[in-house]
Amino acid sequence: MAELNRRSRIMTAGVERTANRAMLRAVGFGDDDFVKPIVGIASADSDVSPCNMHLDDISKISRRRLKELGAMPMLFHTFVVTDGEAMGHEGMKASLISREVIADIIELDALGHQMDALLGVGGCDKTIPGTVMGMARMNVPSIFVYGGTIAAGIHKGERVDIVSAFEAVGAYSAGKITEEERLAIERAACPGAGACGGMYTANTLASAMEALGMSIPGCASVPAVSDLRPWVMEASAEALFHCIRENITPRDIMTKKAFENAIRVVMALGGSTNSVLHLLALAHEVAVPLEINEFNHFYDTTPILTNMKPAGKYVMEDLFAVGGVQMVMKMLLDQGLLHQDCLTVTGKTIGENLKDVQVKLEGQSVVHSFDNPEQPRGPIAILRGNLAPEGAVVKTCGLNEFSHTGPARVYENEEHALEAILNDGVSAGDVVVIRYEGPKGGPGMREMLSPTAAIAGAGLTKEVALITDGRFSGGSHGMVVGHVAPEAQTGGPIALLRDGDIVTIDTRSKSISVDLSDEELAARKRDWKPKETMYPRGALQKFARLCSSASKGAVTS
Repeated sequence: MAELNRRSRIMTAGVERTANRAMLRAVGFGDDDFVKPIVGIASADSDVSPCNMHLDDISKISRRRLKELGAMPMLFHTFVVTDGEAMGHEGMKASLISREVIADIIELDALGHQMDALLGVGGCDKTIPGTVMGMARMNVPSIFVYGGTIAAGIHKGERVDIVSAFEAVGAYSAGKITEEERLAIERAACPGAGACGGMYTANTLASAMEALGMSIPGCASVPAVSDLRPWVMEASAEALFHCIRENITPRDIMTKKAFENAIRVVMALGGSTNSVLHLLALAHEVAVPLEINEFNHFYDTTPILTNMKPAGKYVMEDLFAVGGVQMVMKMLLDQGLLHQDCLTVTGKTIGENLKDVQVKLEGQSVVHSFDNPEQPRGPIAILRGNLAPEGAVVKTCGLNEFSHTGPARVYENEEHALEAILNDGVSAGDVVVIRYEGPKGGPGMREMLSPTAAIAGAGLTKEVALITDGRFSGGSHGMVVGHVAPEAQTGGPIALLRDGDIVTIDTRSKSISVDLSDEELAARKRDWKPKETMYPRGALQKFARLCSSASKGAVTS
């Protein structure tokens, strides 16, 4: 085993490390263990959310298997800011920042204790990219394990989830449902452990990590509460030990072709707009040149094959029941839309992993064929124009292509916009503009699920557009455009809009513009000043000072 403790031997070998070994003996090391590879298990377990409440329990399965294989596993914790609870108030400013801090925790813990390998277990939206970003920085043999999706809730015989609860607010405010109905949906939406059920951000990113090659085949689809959960944890431990033996590291796996596979799979699944931000950030960590404009190629050439929430009908446990993410990947591979030669954590290529996967489309409506896709193009496109010179991200899922022109209704933050929507301050045809919610301006780039859900609940999804320099939850749908860059806080054109300005969004031409001349925009810019963020110290201030544009992934390194 001596050759496998490539890093930790610095901490465990030699007479000069007597004190180091004495400390390790206290946590369970014996005389024969100091030559074994030390595997850090980074768990995002937390009581604050159903997404993460079970992660320590399932981590124990991987820990036990790693020890049987001859490694020395050491558990440490990252953390979670859960979007469903932080949504709609100041707490959401902490969400994106948590991604960076999770990566920092893993980097510092693995560096400080000279860990030879990493097994990361995450459930909620930022624990997934944050964990893999930390692994990328360390570039030791690593594997990501998804904690799995939540089961659907049941209300009046229909499936409901967390987005149903958000949309119930809009429906209740519009008089479409009673208080009793709203409360019943609230009580039914989240029945237990696991991440939000639709093809929202957590399930999207888990699928992307599998397509990227950083998780074992099948990992993304297995629900949190499933008889296959022990298999996922044991098989992940076994794959990681193979990577340790062969010295397969994240930078061997996360190549440009692997990122292209991940983007392709996100598009086919009808995934979340947050995947743009997080895949850009992850590519930055491994020095892979990935530009925001590249997503449009995959939008144009990848149909949506699944009928998944938020725009569709089904949730992740339904996809799992008919064949999972692996079946969708096999379909893409058979069409020549995946790079089959990309290495994965199994030590095999994507093509080898998918060789025996069966595609069965008969008798189910969760996954569609290429001849009859849910939508002919992907769910995510990049728009440019005089409102977003660096780009903006639009979600077309459920609408296919659309064009909308209307007067701007400008709000300086999410709360003011939500108040207006809930009190009939927004009318059909309007373009709601929520600004100063970008990475620097928020700071923290909050998600706008509350306003978009209120619009949907009021039945205005196809009549009211919303643009923001903030983000969207994977549960948002409708005519929504986020990640507008440059953001308002840095003087981007979105900061210069006034009520009544005519804004046009056109997914066919991939454009977003305001009907103002360059001269008028320049004149307004001369009178503009950045907004005071009200965070003079602490984590939010540091993030605002250090982060890049959303078009670059909003990274701090």
